[in-house]
Amino acid sequence: MPANDRKLTMHELGRIAATEYTGALDRRIRVVLDDVRSRHNVGAFFRTADAFGVEGLVLCGFTPLPPHREIEKTALGATASVPWQHAPDAADAVARLKAEGYRVIAVEQTLLARPLSEFSRAAHQPLALVFGNELNGVSDAVISACDECLVVPQRGSKHSLNVSVCAGVVLHWLAGTPIAPGH
Repeated sequence: MPANDRKLTMHELGRIAATEYTGALDRRIRVVLDDVRSRHNVGAFFRTADAFGVEGLVLCGFTPLPPHREIEKTALGATASVPWQHAPDAADAVARLKAEGYRVIAVEQTLLARPLSEFSRAAHQPLALVFGNELNGVSDAVISACDECLVVPQRGSKHSLNVSVCAGVVLHWLAGTPIAPGH
């Protein structure tokens, strides 16, 4: 490490207060969890959503809800900054988001899924990303309700990522990819 390098202090990082979070958002992205079962994954979604400026989470079906110590252990307080709601059925939540003008995209390995690297986001259209259950992925009913599917290309023998890790990859890509003007 160079002699003049050091870790940044919390003050230098410029962290905003949880109460200021929604006012600091510059992209309209929501995340929908379709029957994600692990509280640790749910907590990781909150923390990742906070890191990348997601406007809110929709926790569907049997996805565990805050407050819970296992969610908080991973979220590290992000449940206080990232707005969330519960929806009993993910397909109904997708339909509501579409009616509100969101382009809804399932992150799933399907025959016609577009590789993440080929995706560009329209500047004016809100986006909702659906992530599925750790074993079964996004349900068929929810995939059918979505506008399209995205896939994170992989090379290994497992051909899958932990769902919260996948969200980190996708949200990082969207946070770093310029918004396509005029789409």
